[in-house]
Order: sequence, then structure tokens, then C-alpha cells
Amino acid sequence: MPTEHDRVRRSYDTVAEEYRDRLSAELAEKPLDRALLAALVEQAGPGGAVADLGCGPGHVTAWLAGRGVPAVGIDLSPEMVAVARREHPESEFREGDLLRLPARDGEFSGAVALYSVIHLSPDELRPAFAEIRRVLRPGAPLLVAVHLGAEVRHLDEWWGHRVDVDFHFFAAETLLGALADAGFAVEARLERVSYPHEVETRRLYVLARNSR
Repeated sequence: MPTEHDRVRRSYDTVAEEYRDRLSAELAEKPLDRALLAALVEQAGPGGAVADLGCGPGHVTAWLAGRGVPAVGIDLSPEMVAVARREHPESEFREGDLLRLPARDGEFSGAVALYSVIHLSPDELRPAFAEIRRVLRPGAPLLVAVHLGAEVRHLDEWWGHRVDVDFHFFAAETLLGALADAGFAVEARLERVSYPHEVETRRLYVLARNSR
């Protein structure tokens, strides 16, 4: 039987081109996201690469690269990685799972995980954050965004395509606890309502730092 990660991979492979068409320009309408990304870039400092974990078609990776940051996008979906490489040849993209990142210890000076851990089950959060910490330098920042709540939303149709994917909502305490257990010190948290063009959910952003 396919694992949940296999179902996520296949679903994003299916919608990769549609995802690019619909969402590759989304940061233009997300001023808060841009501000938080800029804060992470400043905290990461010069001289190191920033990982975009769950990079999709690479638009956040490209945004980071446009600010002079060597950025590396990593995604579970081979089709998403192919789209990202085609659309943003100036950046590096790798295929990989959040639980087994294709990166060496301490490779990155910062990392971004915007709505990528939402495809993990609650008991996978801590090992995923431990794996992210492994590839970060000591003191490196991490920006995470999730949907707030306790539900699991399942999609079997997405933009007219057949898929099989779950979206996990997390309570703030669950996310913060997993980060702390994995060795991150939380420095800031922020909640917002959805923008008009987004799916209507409440969002949580957490800026943390590798404390080990």
C-alpha cells in the first residue's frame, strides 16, 4: 500500500503545472510573508545558503535568490522540482523528503518551511524538525507556517485533477512543542487570517533558531 508520503508526492506531481499557473506569483499579494522572509534573510546573514523546504514550483526560492541569497529548493514531488528547475534555472533544486533531506550536516544558514509540514502527521513533526536542525548551522533561523486548528482536510479532487492528499492543521502548542523538542528556540510567533484570495483558514507563523 502506498504511504501517506507517496500519496502526497503523486498528488503534487499531478497538479504541478496548475500549481505553477495559479500560485507562482502569490508573494506579490502577501506583504506579511515577504516581511517575514526578509527578516529570516537578515538573520541568516551573508555567506550561506537558505533552504526552501517544500519549494513547490520554486517561487519562494526565486524570491530569496532575488535578494542576493544563495537559495536551494527541496521538494518531495519530482514534477514540482522539474517545474522549478525549468522556471528558475538560476537556483538549485533537489528532490527530497522532510524526514530525509538531501543535504549535509550544517549546510544551510537558514531555512523556510511555508505550509510544507502540513502534510506530516503530528508524530512526524518532531523527527522532521530534528532533520531540519541537522542541516542547519548552529544559531541558524527557521521560518515555519501552518494552518491553525485540529482538523485534517482531505482532497480527492484539486483544480479538476484527481488527487489523494491530506492537509493537517496544527494547534500552536503542538507546533511549538515539536520545535522545542527538536532543539529550536522560538523567537517569534504571529497569527493572521487568510487573505481574500486564499483558502479561508487561520495561519500561524513561527520564527525559531537552531539552539544547539
